[in-house]
Amino acid sequence: MRNIIIIAVILLFFLHQDFWWWGDGSLVWGFMPVGLAYHAAYSVAAGLVWALAVKFAWPQTVEDEAGEAAERDEGAATPS
Repeated sequence: MRNIIIIAVILLFFLHQDFWWWGDGSLVWGFMPVGLAYHAAYSVAAGLVWALAVKFAWPQTVEDEAGEAAERDEGAATPS
């Protein structure tokens, strides 16, 4: 799954350069320029890819270290 997420991020990088919509003045749903609609859809796609990255490719060591630090902080904050 990690490799799929890496490929999706690279694909999003290239899709962000939307030079094909620059000269198009058409409207989506009668009010939104097509370039703006593209970037709205792009933002949703980027959010979904990030959510997948957090869910499936986030390193477990980061979570373990954060949990250990929180336990140390809790122990230091409680009076003896």
